[in-house]
Amino acid sequence: MLKVLKQGFFTTLQDQGRFGYKDKGVPVSGSMDTYSTKVINALLENNISAPVIEITMTGPTLEFTADSYICIGGAEFLVTLNTSPISLYKVYKVKSGDVLSYAKLNKGLRAYLAIKGGFKSNMVLNSASFYFPITNKRCFKNSDEIGYVECKDFNPKISHLKINSLLNTNVLEVAKGPEYNLLNKNQIKGLFTTLFSVSNQYDRMAYQLQETIEGLSYSMLTSATLPGTIQLTPSGKLIILMKDGQTTGGYPRVLQLTDKAISVLAQKKFGDNVILKLL
Repeated sequence: MLKVLKQGFFTTLQDQGRFGYKDKGVPVSGSMDTYSTKVINALLENNISAPVIEITMTGPTLEFTADSYICIGGAEFLVTLNTSPISLYKVYKVKSGDVLSYAKLNKGLRAYLAIKGGFKSNMVLNSASFYFPITNKRCFKNSDEIGYVECKDFNPKISHLKINSLLNTNVLEVAKGPEYNLLNKNQIKGLFTTLFSVSNQYDRMAYQLQETIEGLSYSMLTSATLPGTIQLTPSGKLIILMKDGQTTGGYPRVLQLTDKAISVLAQKKFGDNVILKLL
C-alpha cells in the first residue's frame, strides 16, 4: 500500500478516462495531462491506461509499504525520495518505508506519479478515475491508503527520457468547432490575434479566459460537448471544457482543442498566457 502522510491540495487517482457513458451525462474524467501520463506509464512498461496519481498545485507526502518502481512526470516540483531529489521521466526503485515528498512547485500545475503495474482501485463504469458524483471520492486525505502490487525485480528497456516538455509552450492548437462558421471576421481575428490569460475560474471542469472578444448571440439546442470544446458566450468570454466538463452545452462550440493542447492547458494556472493556433 501507499500511505498518504500529507494529502496535498488536490491529489486524485486518474487513468485515461471513462468512455461510453456521455449519453448518460457522465464526463470522461481521467488525467488532465495525458501526454505526461502516457510517457511515465510507458517507461514503467505499464498499459497506458494504468491508473496514476494526479497531484495539483501542492504535493503530498507518501510512504511506500512494499518494494516497487516509480516514475514521475508533468509539472516541475522539487521532489525527494527520502532525502534525495529525483528527476522527471526517470525510473526509480522504492523500498518498504521509503517516503516520497513533494515540495516547491517550480513550473506547471499538475504532476503525475506512476508505479509499476499501476495503482489499484475499485473500477466504476470501467474506470478508476475519481469523479465525485459517481465515485463518492473527491481526493485523497491524510491516512488514506492506495493499493499497488509489490515488484522486487524490474529491468526497464528505457530507464530515463529527456523530452520536449509541454510546460515550455503557450500555444494551444485547435480545430474548427461545429459553430465556427457563425463567426464574423472580427471574431475570427480576435480568436487568433489575442494573447489570452487564464482567469481565476479554472479547474478540472473548465478553464475560463480573462480577455474577451466580440460576443456571439445564437439560439441553439443544447448540444454535445467534449473535453477541449471551446464555447463562445454572448458576452464574448471563452470557456474551455476540460476532463470533468459537462457532456452538453448551449453556447456555440466555435473551436476544439487537440489532445496535445488539452495537456498544455492542463499545466496552466491563473494569469498564465495562451494563444490559439488553428490547424
